[in-house]
Amino acid sequence: METEAARVEGSDRFAAAARLADRFLDNIDSVVHGKREEVKLVLSALVCGGHILFEDVPGTAKTVLARAIAQSIEGATPSRIQCTPDLQPTDVTGLSIFNQKERDFEFRPGPIFANVVLVDEINRAMPKTQSALLEAMAEQQVTVDGETRVLPDPFLLLATENPIEYEGTFPLPEAQLDRFFLKTALGYPGADDERRILAEQRHGHPLRLLEPVLTVEEVQELRRAAQDIYVDDLIQAWIVDLVRVTREHELVSIGASVRGSLALERAARGWALLNDRAFVVPEDVERLFLPVLLHRIVFRPAFLAEARREGWPAASERFMDSCFAAAPKPEANPDGSVVQLSS
Repeated sequence: METEAARVEGSDRFAAAARLADRFLDNIDSVVHGKREEVKLVLSALVCGGHILFEDVPGTAKTVLARAIAQSIEGATPSRIQCTPDLQPTDVTGLSIFNQKERDFEFRPGPIFANVVLVDEINRAMPKTQSALLEAMAEQQVTVDGETRVLPDPFLLLATENPIEYEGTFPLPEAQLDRFFLKTALGYPGADDERRILAEQRHGHPLRLLEPVLTVEEVQELRRAAQDIYVDDLIQAWIVDLVRVTREHELVSIGASVRGSLALERAARGWALLNDRAFVVPEDVERLFLPVLLHRIVFRPAFLAEARREGWPAASERFMDSCFAAAPKPEANPDGSVVQLSS
Protein backbone atom coordinates (compact mmCIF):
# COMPACT_ATOMS: atom_id res chain seq x y z
CA MET A 1 0.00 0.00 0.00
CA GLU A 2 1.24 3.49 -0.85
CA THR A 3 2.52 5.32 2.22
CA GLU A 4 1.69 8.92 3.12
CA ALA A 5 5.35 9.88 2.58
CA ALA A 6 5.28 8.39 -0.93
CA ARG A 7 2.08 10.28 -1.77
CA VAL A 8 3.61 13.56 -0.55
CA GLU A 9 6.79 12.91 -2.52
CA GLY A 10 4.78 12.16 -5.67
CA SER A 11 2.68 15.28 -5.19
CA ASP A 12 5.79 17.43 -4.77
CA ARG A 13 7.31 15.91 -7.90
CA PHE A 14 4.26 16.70 -10.03
CA ALA A 15 4.10 20.22 -8.58
CA ALA A 16 7.75 20.77 -9.52
CA ALA A 17 7.15 19.41 -13.03
CA ALA A 18 4.08 21.65 -13.43
CA ARG A 19 6.19 24.69 -12.47
CA LEU A 20 8.77 23.70 -15.10
CA ALA A 21 6.02 23.38 -17.72
CA ASP A 22 4.54 26.78 -16.81
CA ARG A 23 7.99 28.39 -17.04
CA PHE A 24 8.51 26.76 -20.45
CA LEU A 25 5.09 27.97 -21.69
CA ASP A 26 5.57 31.50 -20.36
CA ASN A 27 8.95 31.83 -22.08
CA ILE A 28 7.57 30.78 -25.47
CA ASP A 29 4.45 32.91 -24.94
CA SER A 30 6.72 35.96 -24.71
CA VAL A 31 7.54 35.66 -28.44
CA VAL A 32 4.57 33.67 -29.85
CA HIS A 33 1.61 35.79 -28.79
CA GLY A 34 -1.99 34.69 -28.41
CA LYS A 35 -1.34 31.01 -29.16
CA ARG A 36 -0.92 29.50 -25.70
CA GLU A 37 -3.36 26.62 -26.29
CA GLU A 38 -1.70 25.74 -29.61
CA VAL A 39 1.76 25.93 -28.00
CA LYS A 40 0.50 23.60 -25.26
CA LEU A 41 -0.34 21.05 -27.96
CA VAL A 42 3.20 21.26 -29.33
CA LEU A 43 4.78 20.96 -25.88
CA SER A 44 2.52 18.01 -25.04
CA ALA A 45 4.06 16.27 -28.07
CA LEU A 46 7.55 17.21 -26.88
CA VAL A 47 7.05 15.77 -23.38
CA CYS A 48 5.54 12.61 -24.92
CA GLY A 49 8.32 12.15 -27.50
CA GLY A 50 6.00 12.81 -30.46
CA HIS A 51 6.15 14.98 -33.58
CA ILE A 52 3.84 17.63 -35.05
CA LEU A 53 2.33 18.23 -38.49
CA PHE A 54 1.12 21.78 -39.12
CA GLU A 55 -1.31 22.39 -41.96
CA ASP A 56 -1.11 26.15 -42.04
CA VAL A 57 -0.61 29.15 -44.29
CA PRO A 58 2.81 30.88 -44.40
CA GLY A 59 3.65 33.58 -41.88
CA THR A 60 1.94 32.17 -38.78
CA ALA A 61 5.08 31.93 -36.57
CA LYS A 62 5.89 28.24 -37.11
CA THR A 63 9.61 28.98 -37.54
CA VAL A 64 9.52 31.36 -34.57
CA LEU A 65 7.90 28.65 -32.45
CA ALA A 66 10.54 26.06 -33.41
CA ARG A 67 13.37 28.46 -32.59
CA ALA A 68 11.70 29.58 -29.36
CA ILE A 69 11.41 25.96 -28.16
CA ALA A 70 15.07 25.31 -28.95
CA GLN A 71 16.24 28.56 -27.34
CA SER A 72 14.22 27.82 -24.21
CA ILE A 73 16.24 24.63 -23.59
CA GLU A 74 19.83 25.23 -22.57
CA GLY A 75 22.19 23.68 -25.11
CA ALA A 76 19.44 22.68 -27.57
CA THR A 77 19.91 23.36 -31.28
CA PRO A 78 17.32 24.36 -33.92
CA SER A 79 17.40 23.40 -37.60
CA ARG A 80 15.27 24.08 -40.67
CA ILE A 81 14.82 21.98 -43.81
CA GLN A 82 13.14 23.70 -46.77
CA CYS A 83 11.60 20.92 -48.85
CA THR A 84 11.73 21.12 -52.64
CA PRO A 85 11.25 18.43 -55.35
CA ASP A 86 15.04 18.15 -55.82
CA LEU A 87 15.80 17.63 -52.11
CA GLN A 88 17.64 14.33 -51.69
CA PRO A 89 17.60 12.02 -48.63
CA THR A 90 21.28 12.75 -47.99
CA ASP A 91 20.44 16.46 -47.87
CA VAL A 92 18.42 15.59 -44.77
CA THR A 93 20.46 12.85 -43.10
CA GLY A 94 23.97 13.85 -44.16
CA LEU A 95 26.57 11.78 -45.99
CA SER A 96 30.15 10.50 -45.83
CA ILE A 97 32.76 12.57 -47.67
CA PHE A 98 36.32 11.50 -48.46
CA ASN A 99 38.85 13.50 -46.44
CA GLN A 100 41.99 13.70 -48.58
CA LYS A 101 44.14 14.81 -45.65
CA GLU A 102 43.11 11.88 -43.45
CA ARG A 103 42.65 9.59 -46.48
CA ASP A 104 39.42 8.28 -45.04
CA PHE A 105 35.68 8.93 -45.21
CA GLU A 106 34.18 11.21 -42.57
CA PHE A 107 30.49 11.70 -41.87
CA ARG A 108 29.00 15.16 -42.33
CA PRO A 109 25.71 15.24 -40.40
CA GLY A 110 22.67 16.76 -42.11
CA PRO A 111 20.15 19.20 -40.64
CA ILE A 112 18.14 16.35 -39.07
CA PHE A 113 20.83 16.23 -36.35
CA ALA A 114 19.26 18.91 -34.15
CA ASN A 115 16.97 19.01 -31.13
CA VAL A 116 14.14 20.93 -32.82
CA VAL A 117 13.81 20.45 -36.59
CA LEU A 118 11.37 22.43 -38.74
CA VAL A 119 10.61 20.62 -42.02
CA ASP A 120 8.96 23.28 -44.16
CA GLU A 121 6.41 22.18 -46.81
CA ILE A 122 7.13 18.49 -46.33
CA ASN A 123 4.69 17.57 -49.12
CA ARG A 124 6.96 19.30 -51.68
CA ALA A 125 9.70 16.72 -51.10
CA MET A 126 9.76 13.52 -53.14
CA PRO A 127 8.50 10.32 -51.46
CA LYS A 128 12.01 8.90 -51.05
CA THR A 129 13.04 12.04 -49.17
CA GLN A 130 9.87 11.97 -47.07
CA SER A 131 10.64 8.35 -46.16
CA ALA A 132 14.10 9.40 -44.95
CA LEU A 133 12.29 11.24 -42.17
CA LEU A 134 10.29 8.15 -41.19
CA GLU A 135 13.12 6.38 -39.37
CA ALA A 136 14.11 9.61 -37.63
CA MET A 137 10.57 10.14 -36.36
CA ALA A 138 9.93 6.54 -35.35
CA GLU A 139 13.31 5.49 -33.95
CA GLN A 140 15.14 8.79 -33.23
CA GLN A 141 17.97 7.59 -35.45
CA VAL A 142 19.03 7.53 -39.09
CA THR A 143 20.96 4.95 -41.09
CA VAL A 144 23.57 6.28 -43.52
CA ASP A 145 25.96 4.03 -45.46
CA GLY A 146 24.78 1.06 -43.41
CA GLU A 147 25.65 2.71 -40.08
CA THR A 148 22.98 3.74 -37.57
CA ARG A 149 23.47 7.16 -35.99
CA VAL A 150 21.45 8.30 -32.99
CA LEU A 151 19.80 11.73 -33.10
CA PRO A 152 20.05 14.26 -30.26
CA ASP A 153 17.76 13.95 -27.26
CA PRO A 154 15.29 15.61 -26.92
CA PHE A 155 14.27 15.44 -30.58
CA LEU A 156 11.17 17.22 -31.88
CA LEU A 157 10.22 17.41 -35.55
CA LEU A 158 7.73 20.06 -36.70
CA ALA A 159 6.61 19.56 -40.32
CA THR A 160 4.39 21.94 -42.28
CA GLU A 161 2.01 21.63 -45.20
CA ASN A 162 0.54 24.55 -47.12
CA PRO A 163 -3.25 23.97 -47.35
CA ILE A 164 -3.80 26.27 -50.33
CA GLU A 165 -1.12 25.18 -52.83
CA TYR A 166 -1.13 21.59 -54.01
CA GLU A 167 0.45 21.89 -57.48
CA GLY A 168 3.77 20.05 -57.59
CA THR A 169 3.27 18.36 -54.23
CA PHE A 170 3.56 14.75 -53.10
CA PRO A 171 0.84 13.93 -50.52
CA LEU A 172 2.10 12.10 -47.46
CA PRO A 173 1.07 8.41 -47.45
CA GLU A 174 -1.13 7.16 -44.62
CA ALA A 175 1.76 5.24 -43.04
CA GLN A 176 3.78 8.42 -42.64
CA LEU A 177 0.83 10.52 -41.49
CA ASP A 178 0.28 7.94 -38.75
CA ARG A 179 3.81 8.66 -37.47
CA PHE A 180 2.88 12.22 -36.56
CA PHE A 181 1.77 12.47 -32.95
CA LEU A 182 -0.77 15.16 -33.78
CA LYS A 183 -1.80 17.55 -36.53
CA THR A 184 -2.76 21.14 -35.82
CA ALA A 185 -2.45 24.76 -36.99
CA LEU A 186 -1.34 28.00 -35.36
CA GLY A 187 -3.49 30.32 -37.46
CA TYR A 188 -3.32 34.10 -37.57
CA PRO A 189 -3.07 36.07 -34.32
CA GLY A 190 -5.88 38.28 -33.06
CA ALA A 191 -5.84 42.00 -33.81
CA ASP A 192 -4.44 42.98 -30.39
CA ASP A 193 -1.70 40.36 -30.60
CA GLU A 194 -0.81 41.44 -34.13
CA ARG A 195 -0.46 45.06 -33.00
CA ARG A 196 1.77 43.87 -30.15
CA ILE A 197 3.92 41.97 -32.65
CA LEU A 198 4.35 45.12 -34.75
CA ALA A 199 5.39 47.15 -31.71
CA GLU A 200 7.84 44.53 -30.40
CA GLN A 201 9.61 44.06 -33.73
CA ARG A 202 10.21 47.74 -34.37
CA HIS A 203 13.84 47.44 -33.20
CA GLY A 204 14.48 43.77 -33.89
CA HIS A 205 12.97 40.36 -33.24
CA PRO A 206 12.34 39.43 -29.58
CA LEU A 207 13.85 35.99 -30.28
CA ARG A 208 17.31 37.54 -30.00
CA LEU A 209 16.59 38.31 -26.32
CA LEU A 210 15.03 34.94 -25.45
CA GLU A 211 16.98 33.09 -22.77
CA PRO A 212 16.89 29.37 -21.88
CA VAL A 213 14.68 28.50 -18.91
CA LEU A 214 15.11 24.69 -18.84
CA THR A 215 17.97 22.26 -19.11
CA VAL A 216 17.89 19.04 -21.10
CA GLU A 217 17.71 17.16 -17.80
CA GLU A 218 14.60 19.16 -16.82
CA VAL A 219 12.95 18.27 -20.14
CA GLN A 220 13.66 14.63 -19.35
CA GLU A 221 12.05 15.14 -15.94
CA LEU A 222 8.95 16.54 -17.65
CA ARG A 223 8.80 13.40 -19.77
CA ARG A 224 9.11 11.13 -16.73
CA ALA A 225 6.40 13.11 -14.94
CA ALA A 226 4.08 12.80 -17.96
CA GLN A 227 4.58 9.02 -17.98
CA ASP A 228 3.44 8.87 -14.35
CA ILE A 229 0.28 10.95 -14.80
CA TYR A 230 -2.68 8.91 -13.51
CA VAL A 231 -5.17 7.64 -16.10
CA ASP A 232 -8.18 5.79 -14.71
CA ASP A 233 -8.92 2.37 -16.21
CA LEU A 234 -12.34 3.55 -17.40
CA ILE A 235 -10.78 6.49 -19.25
CA GLN A 236 -8.34 4.10 -20.90
CA ALA A 237 -11.28 1.88 -21.87
CA TRP A 238 -13.09 4.92 -23.28
CA ILE A 239 -10.04 5.85 -25.39
CA VAL A 240 -10.00 2.33 -26.85
CA ASP A 241 -13.75 2.50 -27.53
CA LEU A 242 -13.41 5.86 -29.31
CA VAL A 243 -10.62 4.61 -31.55
CA ARG A 244 -12.54 1.42 -32.35
CA VAL A 245 -15.59 3.53 -33.28
CA THR A 246 -13.47 5.26 -35.95
CA ARG A 247 -12.78 1.85 -37.51
CA GLU A 248 -16.46 0.91 -37.67
CA HIS A 249 -17.90 4.33 -38.61
CA GLU A 250 -20.04 4.48 -41.75
CA LEU A 251 -18.17 7.57 -42.99
CA VAL A 252 -14.73 5.95 -42.67
CA SER A 253 -12.78 3.68 -45.02
CA ILE A 254 -9.80 3.11 -42.68
CA GLY A 255 -9.98 4.04 -39.01
CA ALA A 256 -7.25 4.96 -36.55
CA SER A 257 -4.72 2.25 -35.69
CA VAL A 258 -3.52 1.07 -32.30
CA ARG A 259 -0.88 3.78 -32.62
CA GLY A 260 -3.80 6.21 -32.45
CA SER A 261 -4.95 4.74 -29.12
CA LEU A 262 -1.43 4.98 -27.73
CA ALA A 263 -1.00 8.55 -28.95
CA LEU A 264 -4.35 9.70 -27.55
CA GLU A 265 -3.55 8.31 -24.10
CA ARG A 266 -0.01 9.71 -24.09
CA ALA A 267 -1.22 13.09 -25.34
CA ALA A 268 -3.83 13.20 -22.57
CA ARG A 269 -1.09 12.60 -20.01
CA GLY A 270 1.02 15.43 -21.44
CA TRP A 271 -1.98 17.75 -21.67
CA ALA A 272 -2.89 17.07 -18.03
CA LEU A 273 0.67 17.89 -16.92
CA LEU A 274 0.66 21.15 -18.89
CA ASN A 275 -2.62 22.03 -17.19
CA ASP A 276 -1.12 21.50 -13.70
CA ARG A 277 -2.87 18.19 -13.00
CA ALA A 278 -1.46 14.83 -11.93
CA PHE A 279 -4.39 12.97 -13.51
CA VAL A 280 -6.30 12.84 -16.81
CA VAL A 281 -9.95 13.91 -17.01
CA PRO A 282 -12.37 13.05 -19.85
CA GLU A 283 -12.22 16.65 -21.13
CA ASP A 284 -8.53 16.11 -21.95
CA VAL A 285 -9.46 13.30 -24.31
CA GLU A 286 -12.25 15.42 -25.84
CA ARG A 287 -9.82 18.29 -26.49
CA LEU A 288 -7.24 16.03 -28.12
CA PHE A 289 -9.52 13.76 -30.18
CA LEU A 290 -9.32 15.76 -33.42
CA PRO A 291 -5.63 16.80 -33.41
CA VAL A 292 -4.46 13.30 -32.45
CA LEU A 293 -6.80 11.08 -34.49
CA LEU A 294 -8.24 12.94 -37.48
CA HIS A 295 -5.13 12.76 -39.69
CA ARG A 296 -4.92 8.99 -39.08
CA ILE A 297 -8.37 8.34 -40.58
CA VAL A 298 -9.18 7.75 -44.26
CA PHE A 299 -12.70 9.00 -44.99
CA ARG A 300 -15.10 7.83 -47.67
CA PRO A 301 -15.47 10.05 -50.76
CA ALA A 302 -19.05 11.02 -49.84
CA PHE A 303 -17.92 12.52 -46.53
CA LEU A 304 -15.00 14.32 -48.18
CA ALA A 305 -17.39 15.88 -50.71
CA GLU A 306 -19.66 17.05 -47.88
CA ALA A 307 -16.67 18.44 -45.98
CA ARG A 308 -15.65 20.51 -49.00
CA ARG A 309 -19.15 21.98 -49.21
CA GLU A 310 -19.73 22.81 -45.53
CA GLY A 311 -16.10 23.39 -44.52
CA TRP A 312 -13.66 20.95 -42.96
CA PRO A 313 -13.86 22.33 -39.36
CA ALA A 314 -17.66 21.91 -39.21
CA ALA A 315 -17.52 18.46 -40.82
CA SER A 316 -14.80 17.23 -38.46
CA GLU A 317 -16.73 18.51 -35.42
CA ARG A 318 -19.81 16.65 -36.67
CA PHE A 319 -17.77 13.47 -37.09
CA MET A 320 -16.32 13.83 -33.58
CA ASP A 321 -19.78 14.31 -32.07
CA SER A 322 -21.00 11.13 -33.74
CA CYS A 323 -18.04 9.20 -32.27
CA PHE A 324 -18.78 10.55 -28.79
CA ALA A 325 -22.43 9.55 -29.22
CA ALA A 326 -21.37 5.99 -30.08
CA ALA A 327 -18.89 5.83 -27.17
CA PRO A 328 -20.37 7.85 -24.26
CA LYS A 329 -18.03 9.93 -22.14
CA PRO A 330 -17.30 8.76 -18.59
CA GLU A 331 -17.70 11.11 -15.65
CA ALA A 332 -14.91 11.79 -13.17
CA ASN A 333 -14.70 13.18 -9.69
CA PRO A 334 -12.75 16.46 -9.39
CA ASP A 335 -9.62 14.62 -8.20
CA GLY A 336 -9.77 12.13 -11.08
CA SER A 337 -9.60 9.20 -8.68
CA VAL A 338 -13.09 7.75 -9.27
CA VAL A 339 -14.68 7.45 -12.69
CA GLN A 340 -18.10 6.07 -13.48
CA LEU A 341 -19.75 5.65 -16.85
CA SER A 342 -22.48 8.15 -17.56
CA SER A 343 -25.94 6.79 -18.17
